[in-house]
Amino acid sequence: MNIKLAATDHPILKLLAERWSPYGFEDRPVPEADLRSLFEAARWAASSYNEQPWNYLVATRENAPEFARLLSCLVEANQVWAKTAPVLVLGVVSLQFAKNKQDNRAAVHDLGLAAGNLGVEATARGLAVHQMIGILPDKAREVYQIPEHFEAWTAMAIGYRADPATLPEALRVRDLTPRQRKRLSKFVFTGQWGQPSPLVLKPDP
Repeated sequence: MNIKLAATDHPILKLLAERWSPYGFEDRPVPEADLRSLFEAARWAASSYNEQPWNYLVATRENAPEFARLLSCLVEANQVWAKTAPVLVLGVVSLQFAKNKQDNRAAVHDLGLAAGNLGVEATARGLAVHQMIGILPDKAREVYQIPEHFEAWTAMAIGYRADPATLPEALRVRDLTPRQRKRLSKFVFTGQWGQPSPLVLKPDP
């Protein structure tokens, strides 16, 4: 089910147009084989110096105590809806290069690339991913004994999209609200900041 296919201005891959982040998830588990493939996709993301600074903590609703531990690391507003997802994931990033202990300015960027790969793989498998910045990093460090120079940065809820009609009103409205994005002219510049590149002002032939 995909009710929010992107209305793109230019052609893109179908999987990218289909990807969106629901608040409602069906009450059914995600096969372990699919989860392994999602993390395999993340594994093959590009990263600065091939550092691969991402780490993941994962919990499924089938393991209730572990799921509750990870859920406790989300801010309350996210716990309200994420508790229905069959899988929760905490994204942890190493902020130093392993080889020389220098700061890795690309670390968070690279965590995002891995998450992007994971999201596309999920979409190809009929799954949905809702990423969150609303987490409690200090709580996560305490719960999971995350070592120094590593930091919990994001979380993800993974599962099958629920029919919005089955959701409470507030979540139903969110899942039915049309997707919107800035036009390319608002963020692709040439010459000086804020000056749209002629490239993005031209229509496709």
